[in-house]
Amino acid sequence: MQKLAFILAASLMLITTACSGESGQTGNTVATSDTATQGRSRWDAVKSRGQLICGVSGEVPGFSFVETDGKYSGIDVDVCRGIAAALFDNPDAVEFRNLSTTERFTALQTGEVDILSRNTTWTLSRATSVGLEFAPVVFYDGQAIMVSQNSGIQSLKDLQDRAICVQTGTTTEQNLTDQMRKRGITYKPIVFEDVNITFATYAQGRCDAITADRSALVARRTRLPQPENNVILDEVISSEPLAPAVAKGDARWGDAVKWVVYSFIKAEELGITSQNIQQFANSDDPDIRRFLGTEGDLGETLGFTNDFAARIIKHVGNYAEIYDRNLGPKTPLNLARNQNQLWTQGGLLFAPPFR
Repeated sequence: MQKLAFILAASLMLITTACSGESGQTGNTVATSDTATQGRSRWDAVKSRGQLICGVSGEVPGFSFVETDGKYSGIDVDVCRGIAAALFDNPDAVEFRNLSTTERFTALQTGEVDILSRNTTWTLSRATSVGLEFAPVVFYDGQAIMVSQNSGIQSLKDLQDRAICVQTGTTTEQNLTDQMRKRGITYKPIVFEDVNITFATYAQGRCDAITADRSALVARRTRLPQPENNVILDEVISSEPLAPAVAKGDARWGDAVKWVVYSFIKAEELGITSQNIQQFANSDDPDIRRFLGTEGDLGETLGFTNDFAARIIKHVGNYAEIYDRNLGPKTPLNLARNQNQLWTQGGLLFAPPFR
């Protein structure tokens, strides 16, 4: 009997050990991160490291792009700088890692990066089977098509039997297939995994058109040999809400990222900028006092200091400042805000109350 009990106890220990050490699957399911296997949350890992690891593209001007001096710029970059500001009062406490479309989800699932801030579309499948938890949308976009000015192509129907360059591993490829199928238009997809090769092929004239998010086309057009010879068709063939994402399973980390993004939006709504924030320090307005942390303990409930939003705005700015700096009229992209206006101005940007 003693021998049998020993065998049963050993078997139970083996089963328990196997379950606790399971690393999960890659691909379209969530893999267990390094912090989870060590019993630590992503929040704890970032705080103890003293630095945020942010997955970006590094290839899209206005969103995430490596400048000639090696510094990163873009709206996706500023999201990560805002998180670092909230956590460490230092927007530069970030390590950026360039990820391709095929690398990005695995890097997040396995814990290689803490957050994915990489012009990624929020979709149902990515929020379920891929296991992403999305923060608020930072840019509302739509897919479009770009052609050379002398191509004679003026609408989707003119693409009948034409070659279209498209990047694989993105929602872009499926959107194109769906829309052309709906319209009964046959075309020749020229598919590449690498975004640079995709656009280089288009620039060489090896395809008649190229499709991507409209913002990406505007950004990439600035880098073509003759930007003015390329036009973006008016037709928008999809809705593309672009948002940062973290891996599911760590509610505290997910909440922290969400409220950092909301802070950008709420600051613009309150009229608080990086330039005038000191003027609001002694405000009697209870909404402003709670937002800046001079009243209440909202920051502490998130694990931040109470002045976390003030840190974000002081170091990085509000949403309007970020938009104008990276995408606005004084940049080569000159993208009108349109639906990326505040809800009070007819746009889609909205932040819940800070109370």
